[in-house]
Amino acid sequence: MTGRIVIVGYGMAGARLATELHARPGDHKVTVLGAESHRAYNRILLSTLLAGKLDEADVELTDLAGQGADVRTGTAVTAIDRSARTVRTTTGEQIGYDHLVLATGSRAVVPPLAGLDVDRLPDRVVPFRTLDDCRRILAAVRDARTVVVLGGGLLGLEAARGLAARGLDVHVVHPVGHLMERQLDPAAGAVLAGTLARLGVRTHLGVSATGVAAGPDGVRLDLADGRALDADLLVLACGVRPDTALAAAAGLTVERGVVVDERLRTDDPHVSAIGDCAQHDGVVGGLVAPAWAQARVVARLLTGEDAHDRYRPPPGVTRLKAAGIDLAAMGELPPPGDPGTGHAPADDTGAGRCEELTFADPVRGTYARLRITDDRLTGAILLGDNPAVGTVIQLFDRGSPVPADRRALLLGRTVDGPSGGAEPAASPALMPDATTVCRCNAVSKADLVGCWRAGARSVADVVTATRAGTGCGSCRDAVAGIVEWLSGVDPVEVTR
Repeated sequence: MTGRIVIVGYGMAGARLATELHARPGDHKVTVLGAESHRAYNRILLSTLLAGKLDEADVELTDLAGQGADVRTGTAVTAIDRSARTVRTTTGEQIGYDHLVLATGSRAVVPPLAGLDVDRLPDRVVPFRTLDDCRRILAAVRDARTVVVLGGGLLGLEAARGLAARGLDVHVVHPVGHLMERQLDPAAGAVLAGTLARLGVRTHLGVSATGVAAGPDGVRLDLADGRALDADLLVLACGVRPDTALAAAAGLTVERGVVVDERLRTDDPHVSAIGDCAQHDGVVGGLVAPAWAQARVVARLLTGEDAHDRYRPPPGVTRLKAAGIDLAAMGELPPPGDPGTGHAPADDTGAGRCEELTFADPVRGTYARLRITDDRLTGAILLGDNPAVGTVIQLFDRGSPVPADRRALLLGRTVDGPSGGAEPAASPALMPDATTVCRCNAVSKADLVGCWRAGARSVADVVTATRAGTGCGSCRDAVAGIVEWLSGVDPVEVTR
């Protein structure tokens, strides 16, 4: 068991690790060093904060000070001495460790545009990444009418939708020909653009920004096609880059992120890395579910709870859950017309059979695309109101056989599924026990039922006990539905 554990980074990954360590027995001292001046918060909910639907208190995470951790906010680490096993902070202090965990996250990318100084951005140009960024944006839009968001990825669209919900005229500029190109195909991107237009967000696609001119009264974004967009505020949402400077300076192996093995260890056995800064099996994170899964593995290893535990990345599902938009994208989907699309040659056993199914209703903002290989779902895009979205995610997560009638998943129709398949559940009572309700925290229906059996009788009690709904928040309605169902049945009937 490790004695002195120092966590560098007080974000969602670092805070979760400290909480996981606190929940396990052992004589270990945990020190958390955070460069930001405030306690940890849920970064995923910042767009909801922008929209005015939440207050800052609503996005704060558990106060670690009450869990026995030595938490130091506003304290950045400037150097790691791996030989002496110490870290040096901005206060000049040296803190010793038996095991060091890097949870330094990532930083917003500032594009190399004329008129932008990476180290000193104009007042009317703000990245969208941190709580301080969010505060600056909210201060700037109090008297604003027009906002330009540079970047049509997930973060940029969440920011745009949040600001549009405040009644602002919002424009999104994206250099690619369709939105969210990492998750969506062009057809889905077009449907999403139409939905955003109806919600007050105008998109300018396939055009790059060339320069920025900012003054006390406004900001101008110059475009490669000769146009210029004037606004009261420019929000930068051009992606993020893992914060690896500290690890690189310490001589740890760094590629795109800090390279770790299946135990989340770097090439120094006394140093681990988790969250956005870590690169496992060639992949850098960016979603909350993998970061929290990594924190759980490291906590188990450091406390000796499971010396054989290994990190297994959960299947990646991207959710855009904003008012008026419901989007889920998962797996790999080659571009339509790509040689990998369609019916792959099958051998005599039928192995290798590939199916592509799509449905689009742009007027209603609905798009669905499924890729099924050997009767397993390997990729999907669901945009708009589709009752089957939960079932689709479950099938993707588990690799279970899909129903014989694919239309049930494509259109959200409820059908009788074959044995071994899964069909949309009409109520929590019909939901299989193993169904994952909260992907961020890996909470199943069985976990919620067990919590209810143990005495939790309200949604708040269940959330406190299981953490369900504390990640991206997209499962909150499902959690509430299950608790409501449980409250209305006789306890002896809950045997599933």
